[in-house]
Amino acid sequence: MKKPVGRLFLTGSLALALSFGAVQSAFAHAHPKHETPAPNATIDISTKEVAIDFDEGLEPSFSSIIVTGADGKPVNDGKSAVAQNDDKHMTAALQPLSAGTYTVAWIAVAKDGHRTQGHYTFTVK
Repeated sequence: MKKPVGRLFLTGSLALALSFGAVQSAFAHAHPKHETPAPNATIDISTKEVAIDFDEGLEPSFSSIIVTGADGKPVNDGKSAVAQNDDKHMTAALQPLSAGTYTVAWIAVAKDGHRTQGHYTFTVK
């Protein structure tokens, strides 16, 4: 028995729309491509900033980096910022760091409004 052409078209269209939506959502969130210092890195000297490059452009007003010491207190030296000439690059200036482990917590809101967040640690020797 033959299926009606309209039903076949509707089923194919629905499948195509669902797969397109899945592909779109996979690319709609900003994720880190490169972090400095790198996650789990041990550095010999105190770094002056944390920098993260993302795979999507960011909304500066809603994106941030906060770095905290082992005591949970922030060590940022001012607010984090998205570069004016590269909306995929965000930095946070730091106060002088002493030896210890630091946690980098980031929030990235992509230009399309999707929000991602994450964290990692690095150690100063």
